[in-house]
Order: sequence, then C-alpha cells, then structure tokens
Amino acid sequence: MKTFGNILWFIFGGLEWAIALVLEALCCFVSLIGIPVGIQLFKMAGFVIWPFGKQVQEVNINGFKKFCNVLWAITGGWISAALFGLCGIIFFVTIIGIPFGKQYFKLAKFIILPLGKGFVKA
Repeated sequence: MKTFGNILWFIFGGLEWAIALVLEALCCFVSLIGIPVGIQLFKMAGFVIWPFGKQVQEVNINGFKKFCNVLWAITGGWISAALFGLCGIIFFVTIIGIPFGKQYFKLAKFIILPLGKGFVKA
C-alpha cells in the first residue's frame, strides 16, 4: 500500500511540491542565517516525493536552531505550512483522499518549524 500511495502522491503533486521546496531552499541560501533552513528544506524536498512509510522525528535542538525556527515561522514558514494545510483540508473532502490529507498535515507540521527534526522509516 505504501508503494502505491507513493506512486499516486508523486504523480498528483509530490513532484511539484518538491520543486517548490527546492526553489524555496535556494531562496533561503541568500542569507547566512537562512542556510540551515535551506538545508532542511532540501531534505524535505526529498521526503515530499515519497512520504508514505516515513515519519518526522525530533532530534537535538539548540538555541540557534530555535531562533532560526522562530524567524522562519514568522517570515515564510507560515505561508508554506498554510498551503500544505489547505491541501490537506481539500484532500479530506473525499474518502480516498484522507491518507493524502494526513501526509499534507504531517508535512505542514514539519515545515512550520523545520530545524531540529529528521525523517525515519515508520
């Protein structure tokens, strides 16, 4: 089921979201303080292509990462998280879309505060 879900995800939005996240990560590399967020967005671009069967796990976070998370959430993270959340709500309209909506909510929770989180197989 994970493989089938990942294939459908890739066809119906995963590739587009990955491209958008790569472009967003490249924009973060403009400033020194945005580099850690850009690196996490690159990781998320790889995750967003095949999200089924993976979970977001909290890892060690320090004060600088907390500061960058807050700065990211205020400047651009809330927009990305809102878009992922909106897609999740749209997918919850149909029974078939509920697993995809859950993945969008998982991604929205990651992207609002990306630093200090990693991906593991479920």
